[in-house]
Amino acid sequence: MAEARTMFIVIRKDLAKVLQWPLGSVIAQGCHASVAVMQKYRDDERVKAYVDDINSMHKVVLETKSEASLLKMAENLKQNNIPYYLWTEQPENIPTCLATVPVVRSDLGDALKKCSLMR
Repeated sequence: MAEARTMFIVIRKDLAKVLQWPLGSVIAQGCHASVAVMQKYRDDERVKAYVDDINSMHKVVLETKSEASLLKMAENLKQNNIPYYLWTEQPENIPTCLATVPVVRSDLGDALKKCSLMR
């Protein structure tokens, strides 16, 4: 059986812990990024395969500690040729999270190694 494609969503932990954003606002950031990456890369074969099997979508929500670490994760993904969308909340112009196209975990390499499951 083929390994499932998974969308990875990385959200800044400091939004809730330091900046005191409400939980719903933090969750909305991940929703924004996941929809944006699917729209931006809608013609990518990985996205098409992911939505073709709509009842078996996999997502992993990770956390990173700050804006600087989020931008580092984005750079890691870029270096590993993993398409992603970095969501920037407007009008504040604050990078809050990112989402990858659905990928096989092994394709990620160490790009998100320093992230942990969001708690």
